[in-house]
Amino acid sequence: MTTDNPFFVPSDLPYQLPPFDRIEVDHYLPAFERGMAEQRAEVAAISADPAPPTFDNTLVALERSGRVLQRVSAAFFTVTGADTTSRLQEIEAEVVPKLSAHGDAIMLDAGLYRRIKTLYEHRDELGLEPEPAWLLERYHTEFVRAGAELSPEQHVRLREINAALAGLATEFGNLVRDEMKAGAVVVDDEAELEGLSADAIAAAAVAGRDRGLDGKYVLNLILPTAQPALASLRDRALRERLHTASVSRGSRGGELDTTAIVLRIVRLRAERARLLGFEHHAAYNISDNTARSVPAVEEMLAKLVPAAMANASAEAEDLQAAIDEAHGDAAFPLRPWDWAYYTERIRRERYAIDEAELRPYFELERVLRDGVFFAAGRLYGLRFEERPDLRAYHPDARVFEVFDRDGGPLGLFIGDFFTRASKRGGAWANALVAQSRLFGTAPVAVNNLNINRAPDGAPTLLTLDEVRTLFHEFGHALHTLFSQVHFPKFAGTRVPRDFVEYPSQVNEVWMLWPEVLASYALHHQTGEPLPQEVVDRLQAAERFNKGFATTEYLAATLLDLAWHTLSVEDAAAVDDIVAFEEAALRRAGVATPFVPPRYRTPYFAHIFSGAAYSAGYYSYIWSEVLDADTVDWLTERGGLRRDSGDAFRDGLLAKGGSADSMEVYRAFRGRDPLIEPLLKRRGLAGVVEQ
Repeated sequence: MTTDNPFFVPSDLPYQLPPFDRIEVDHYLPAFERGMAEQRAEVAAISADPAPPTFDNTLVALERSGRVLQRVSAAFFTVTGADTTSRLQEIEAEVVPKLSAHGDAIMLDAGLYRRIKTLYEHRDELGLEPEPAWLLERYHTEFVRAGAELSPEQHVRLREINAALAGLATEFGNLVRDEMKAGAVVVDDEAELEGLSADAIAAAAVAGRDRGLDGKYVLNLILPTAQPALASLRDRALRERLHTASVSRGSRGGELDTTAIVLRIVRLRAERARLLGFEHHAAYNISDNTARSVPAVEEMLAKLVPAAMANASAEAEDLQAAIDEAHGDAAFPLRPWDWAYYTERIRRERYAIDEAELRPYFELERVLRDGVFFAAGRLYGLRFEERPDLRAYHPDARVFEVFDRDGGPLGLFIGDFFTRASKRGGAWANALVAQSRLFGTAPVAVNNLNINRAPDGAPTLLTLDEVRTLFHEFGHALHTLFSQVHFPKFAGTRVPRDFVEYPSQVNEVWMLWPEVLASYALHHQTGEPLPQEVVDRLQAAERFNKGFATTEYLAATLLDLAWHTLSVEDAAAVDDIVAFEEAALRRAGVATPFVPPRYRTPYFAHIFSGAAYSAGYYSYIWSEVLDADTVDWLTERGGLRRDSGDAFRDGLLAKGGSADSMEVYRAFRGRDPLIEPLLKRRGLAGVVEQ
């Protein structure tokens, strides 16, 4: 198992796709151990080099280190996210703290930091080109932020905190996934499912069979609070059951409860921030994003909250009126589990749009090939060819070769679309192989969704939100595929957290673009196109229910900031998560009985199952300012034009993280972004004070 470990050498498959048909579970730990040992030796050699530090013998050497570790990490964490097992979870629990300690050993290596600091202090004398100069800038910044200038005594505590946080984040993520599966709602009688489409009922039956519950129906939970079936289920008691199952995740006591873990994470993050010289964790994280400061984020959010809440309140009044009209003397007060159902009722009345009636026009395969791929072909000149000869990590994960605008090979795209018990919730993108001219590697991009599988032989029909998610995640894939950088540190989506959602959100515009919609929105049985009057109504309804959508997002964002602006003392004083959450939402002005946060604390995986989005959930709306501004630019230029696609690709997407992200944006757009397009999109124009 040691000598033939496939991670010990580069893959011989096209694009260095990991050889999943030869990878066994027992390969992972030995590869992690060797990978860490090799990189420690490589770093030690750099640190002990008697020659004066140069860009090549220090930073390029550092970029070249750890190749075995990179290969096994990319494959392992792709698999644990998409198809985990109890054994993989055991390995993850063992290896994550080791990886944290390994990272600390590099970032807190005094000899290595001295070399980097020497280069940084003489940076103006080195004559570096822009990308190498930015590499030096980033390495120096990251070493300082990691604690390189702290005392040895402080290093000891910092290592302890980092190791503890790494383990807690893994534990939180596993519990959220297991609780999401455990919380699924089981329905005995098909009559209770009245209102769901036939294909949705069939999918619930499949979900029941998958759990060994033949003859029963299972409504699987998705990661966000709002569950799609709430928009269609006529049975109010079942709607309440489903909503309650969603919002109570992680806080019901028992072995899947996450509340104690949350408190430990928050306290440790606050302590680490203080150790590193910051007021709190949010100040630490945001200082290295494009926003730069917590007040800048808070100022933007404070402008949006009153208008969003006013819109949500007006929507709630409309919904209560709809309930009163529908039920007369038997009317009842609006509750959170009623919102989506009566929203759909009003949508049908105002715009003659029924989500269930749209699904037959959104068949997965057609949306993928004739929508997502079609738009990428028209805008960027790409072509996609499925490669059944290349095996991914699960039979559902499909491999496509991507050909560039000149017909040459560009990279691989892996699409893994269906939900399963072994997959974590939500949707995400990652890279299995990063593009780099230093190593001559081309990109391998992965998209994961959680779509309910249709019965065998039946087409998988999507909701409008699932179509949007497919386009969104593919925007991340394009960012990965278009990368044209020298150093792997900057490849694709390796940009600041509050910038990374920008390209993916731009890609959503094509889902309702007339030329794209006409290509994919065909009835799966008749082949008839989605009627133009329906398309017109869809576009007219784009701002419908925006009060709810903006408010639930802002509530989650402000909850994230509330947790991460706690000082050490304040964090220690919190012992009741529910009470803290309620108070935080009231203080932020987003407390409403009708619109819960998109994620409540106990299942807020974005911010607690890893550090990437902690004090960073604001990134979506921060990025949306850039997105809306860019969509205006694309629209003004006529939409799906190759010259526009080439300009966006070459001027922004190809750059990855190889330069300051906002400088890249300004060079592409010719100015700073404007907020007006975002306000218009969200129905806030003329309401928000700028």
